[in-house]
Amino acid sequence: MFKKILIANRGEIACRVIATARRLGVRTVAVYSSADARARHVLAADEAVAVGGAAARDSYLQWRRIIDAARATGAEAIHPGYGFLSENEDFARACAEAGVVFIGPPPAAIAAMGSKSAAKTLMEKAGVPLVPGYHGRDNDPALLAREADRIGYPVLIKASAGGGGKGMRRVEKAADFAAALASCQREAKASFGDDHVLVERYVTRPRHIEIQVFGDSQGHVIHLGERDCSVQRRHQKVLEESPAPGLSAARRAEMGAAAVAAAKAVGYVGAGTVEFVAEELDDGDIRAYFMEMNTRLQVEHPVTEAVTGLDLVEWQLRIAAGEPLPLTQDELVMRGHAIEARICAENPDNNFLPATGRLDVARWPEHVTFRRDEVLARVDSGVSEGDAITPYYDSMIAKLIVWGENRAQALARLEAALRDTHIVGLATNVAFLRRVVASRAFAHADLDTALIERERAALFDAAPLPPEWAAAGVAAHVLAAEAALEGADPWSRRDGWRLHGGAQRRLSLELAGAPLAVVLQRLHDGAMVLSIGERRWPFAARALGGGRHEVRLADGSTEGGDRRVVLTVYAGDERYAVFAEMGQALVAEFDPIAHAGDHAGEAGRLTAPMPGKVITFHVKAGDSVQRGQALAVMEAMKMEHTLHAPRDGRVLELLYAPGDQVAEGGELLKLSE
Repeated sequence: MFKKILIANRGEIACRVIATARRLGVRTVAVYSSADARARHVLAADEAVAVGGAAARDSYLQWRRIIDAARATGAEAIHPGYGFLSENEDFARACAEAGVVFIGPPPAAIAAMGSKSAAKTLMEKAGVPLVPGYHGRDNDPALLAREADRIGYPVLIKASAGGGGKGMRRVEKAADFAAALASCQREAKASFGDDHVLVERYVTRPRHIEIQVFGDSQGHVIHLGERDCSVQRRHQKVLEESPAPGLSAARRAEMGAAAVAAAKAVGYVGAGTVEFVAEELDDGDIRAYFMEMNTRLQVEHPVTEAVTGLDLVEWQLRIAAGEPLPLTQDELVMRGHAIEARICAENPDNNFLPATGRLDVARWPEHVTFRRDEVLARVDSGVSEGDAITPYYDSMIAKLIVWGENRAQALARLEAALRDTHIVGLATNVAFLRRVVASRAFAHADLDTALIERERAALFDAAPLPPEWAAAGVAAHVLAAEAALEGADPWSRRDGWRLHGGAQRRLSLELAGAPLAVVLQRLHDGAMVLSIGERRWPFAARALGGGRHEVRLADGSTEGGDRRVVLTVYAGDERYAVFAEMGQALVAEFDPIAHAGDHAGEAGRLTAPMPGKVITFHVKAGDSVQRGQALAVMEAMKMEHTLHAPRDGRVLELLYAPGDQVAEGGELLKLSE
């Protein structure tokens, strides 16, 4: 086993590798950019080396600096994690030339399978079914457009060297092909240093099923079962599970054998994933097409760890050190069902636009060491409470993994774990994930990559916590905060007692953009009443500690009209985040006089919705535009985002140039009436 390794990555996967290395007694070296100087993975490692600026191309993609760091610190091997350099053939070869072990497959295997085009050519020769498409090396735009016409729309453009949904676009008609191709190539170049793409027929109602494979240097290859990664948004995975629901034993064995054969064909060593796009046939069976091979560990590897009880990072280290596979195919035992949810900084109701900001609160469900017989939940994260989510990297905050004896139990545990996940300070997809998990389609395993769009009515723009419970949470917090300030003498009491009649407390709140005029009335006998407009509820609250409050409202929803709920409230900067079993809400305390004019003149402006870089403008000064027309493209968190005209008008002036960095809220262009 190695004595010291360097992790050429950041965030969650770097922390994950460090944890296993520490358990095995292996020392670790982290690398970091200027934006990550105090990041969690830097503090967790035994040593850390700075490798450049905030942008990935200036730091985490600078492989020569990373190899120099390994040699300078005496690291014997480099673990690339996933993304960044994990599928870079030149990097793997340079490691070998420098006498440093690359914890991954040989460069030749990366070349053969790391390229989607090369992998499809290899699989085609081996007789593995492929999705109809163009997988050649010639990327002349005119040729690609002709191939798309031949294949038939809709088509999918995909970065050949990439993954994670980056450099991927679905194109519905020929008129949109050129713009989508240019955007894909820019995104692929920025993320992977390679702008080569392929074009395929878009399979209707596709499922994304992948097989985890492992090979050793002695020539042995096995598979560790499959994962269903069909629930996606913008071609990026949202929920992953193992085993794949509805997959017959015969089809499972067939896909596993094909994956092993593919790995053996290129002399594969280490962890890899063979991915298939599958569609359901009329008889209920599934037909699978080879899609690509990822020559690295996957983000969703914990679900395989959950059903096998194995540490896949430990397997990577042992195999890279020359040891044989720890198990044979026949010795592998898989049990139960596991699901992973990706917690991301984004706004699902605004086309999943990435969010940046500080994690003022990051509280996770109770979790234990991942022993299958006692697991509650597992949280893999590269950030801590108080850290900032920046625009430079991926928007994922954490991965939440649960295991159950069967899928129904795993679903129940996931819902409970998401309910106990409290993040405050920036927009996240936690509430959205709760709705997906509770949706009819996901609960009944009616899966395909369009599930989110099919269930749009139930998943998007959903009402937050009912207003009376959101207001009750704020009222409970205010009362508890005032009670904490009371002293022993009677003059410091804040119980609202009056000699004649009761006292009233008015709270001007805002919930989901709508005003909420709340009155908290204390009656002469000490009882309290909460009012919103004409509606009134007898109210009582008891602080439980840690921001938790037992709240009672006589709301008529139960027999006798009395309902008690535990609410958790976090307060800061005139905002209250209220969490409950029934949902969550962000409530603002609003003073209309203090904030008068805050947003004057903002209507109709085109502003940057997040910090990022201007890629291109689709208009110039003097152009007339219509509401909804594409005006500009920005890059943030390694993805491109198209910005549209907020109204009809004429472009007076472009305020930035391509390549310029823009702060959140920065006005990009002047638009006249």
